[in-house]
Amino acid sequence: MEKALALTTAHTRALERDEVEVRARFIAPNGSGMTLLIVNITAMGLMARGDMPGGVGDLVKISLPIVGAWDAEIRWVLGGRMGFAFPTPIDTADYPRVLEAMRR
Repeated sequence: MEKALALTTAHTRALERDEVEVRARFIAPNGSGMTLLIVNITAMGLMARGDMPGGVGDLVKISLPIVGAWDAEIRWVLGGRMGFAFPTPIDTADYPRVLEAMRR
């Protein structure tokens, strides 16, 4: 039963992600700025492609449309991809506007 729950949760999580392809400015833990390609996003986090100095657990800032500089924690790194979680989720009223701006 526990395994089924984990699969269901993972499946639901994948369905909730919104696919995008937008470059965004990231400020690394060492203070350097760089551009990464955001490939999917939710109100809770995102996945990006590129190389960023830092590792799992490090905090970064990401420049997002509508909401501006947003805090994110690096959750995983794998082969040029990185997963980020937002300590403070994007507000449900703002998220559709952020997504719309990213898709323009």
